[in-house]
Amino acid sequence: MLARRCARFLSQVAGAAAGDAQTLAPPPSAVVKHPFFVPRNSNGNLPVYSDIRNGGTRLLVTIRNVDGNASALAKDLKESLFEAGSEAARQMKVRTNHQHVVVQGGRWSQEVQEWLKAKGF
Repeated sequence: MLARRCARFLSQVAGAAAGDAQTLAPPPSAVVKHPFFVPRNSNGNLPVYSDIRNGGTRLLVTIRNVDGNASALAKDLKESLFEAGSEAARQMKVRTNHQHVVVQGGRWSQEVQEWLKAKGF
């Protein structure tokens, strides 16, 4: 009797796992490939942090723990966060520091978070 229950349970689990895999898989067109990935932190938030240095004269936004090519993220951010030729685009300086990307020149943490969300992170 115990063997029948175990066999029935295992067949139900195997059937449910096969059904879940088919229904939960995203459509192939929705998958976006980037040379970088920005994982969310343990609270489910994007790892975008603002920092003010030198008595309020140096404004930094840091994207931490970038997986993959952080330089590609910095280049993509520099090219597409603001319109080319705008005042904000001229002020913005983007650099990488190991697996972190630092944006200097303004209080843009909300803009960076919205840009990352639009990219699918």
